Amino acid sequence: MLIYKIFRRSEWDALVAAGETFGAPVDMADGYIHFSTAQQVMETAARHFASESDLVLVAVEAEALGADLKWEPSRGGALFPHLYRALRHEDVVWDMSLPLGASGHIFPERLV
Repeated sequence: MLIYKIFRRSEWDALVAAGETFGAPVDMADGYIHFSTAQQVMETAARHFASESDLVLVAVEAEALGADLKWEPSRGGALFPHLYRALRHEDVVWDMSLPLGASGHIFPERLV
């Protein structure tokens, strides 16, 4: 199962340069990296990145993260994937730009 992380372009560029990241400031403050499922990621974008246009959507294979990935209740009691270690560039299955259109972010068709 693929899970998804939305990065600002500067955060993504830093991950690529360093080979790993502990995430955005909110991730570091919470002590884990926030991910979303395919069913959750569009709402995550709308809630937390509504007016941001230079974003990168990253897909990661949940099972490959092993015991460092925990499923914990969050928004509305839904279980969200949280990674309790650095995300390594090698963990990323694919990445793509997440542009902002007139009515919100434009996600790849495979998620819609």
